[in-house]
Amino acid sequence: MKIGLHIADLTYPAGSAGLADDLTRVVTAAEEASFARVSVMDHLWQISMLGPPEHDMLEAYTTLGYLAARTSRVELAAWVTAVVYREPGMLAKLVSTLDVLSGGRALLGIGAAWNEAESRGLGLPFPSTAERFERLEETLQICLQMWGPDDGPYEGKHYRLERTLNVPQPLRRPHPPILIGGGGERKTLRLVARYAQACNLFPGPELEHKLDVLRGHCETEGRDYDDIEKTVMFSLDPGEKGEHIDGLLAQLQHLAGLGVAEAHAVVPRMWEIEPLKLLGREVVSVAAEF
Repeated sequence: MKIGLHIADLTYPAGSAGLADDLTRVVTAAEEASFARVSVMDHLWQISMLGPPEHDMLEAYTTLGYLAARTSRVELAAWVTAVVYREPGMLAKLVSTLDVLSGGRALLGIGAAWNEAESRGLGLPFPSTAERFERLEETLQICLQMWGPDDGPYEGKHYRLERTLNVPQPLRRPHPPILIGGGGERKTLRLVARYAQACNLFPGPELEHKLDVLRGHCETEGRDYDDIEKTVMFSLDPGEKGEHIDGLLAQLQHLAGLGVAEAHAVVPRMWEIEPLKLLGREVVSVAAEF
């Protein structure tokens, strides 16, 4: 099992003036601790589960470009891109650019978006749920076309592109992996089976059922279920002195037994760096054996 790092909280003791240096310390420590991926949220305000909207938040793809220059091994992703925040042609170009400049380390994490207050507040489009999922599928089709040999037009219900030219192409072939976030059984997991190389779910009593639903969609789509990487968003709090380590390892081993390949971790107080070092020593290396 791999361990990834999700950077969701950007309100650190040094404030915004120290944020660039703090992020550099966090991502280099994560890489030294053998975390496999680093992601940031695609939000423009802090989400209510983590703090008030006035807390610090950075634009995702600008931040990923900065992180690419300060790392050399970790994969980089927005976890997950809100489909209606950027036009699909621009999104495909953003991920291509990140992939080229990072030496082939980009991953497209994407979802149907949910933060209506943020969208309305900043004048971003936020259509109905049904339309957002239609736009999500068309965006996936456009990205795949732009990352392939066909630079012809694309004609969809919501998007029309006259020429899908994309030069340079991403370094990762056949294209940067696509991860679709969310556990919706009728739409999201069907799109995973049809288009994605990875999915992101949450640990809990419904996880096995969600995986069974995904397996059914894969059978319908003629897709090998085992070709899809299963990831979960997971809280990794080692405790002040590592007192939670044994419990974390037991949970991770259980997830690995269900076929989960990556725990994408939210780590409290990551700006202190020591929690990342502790997890690297006591969790990341052990989980690799599961």
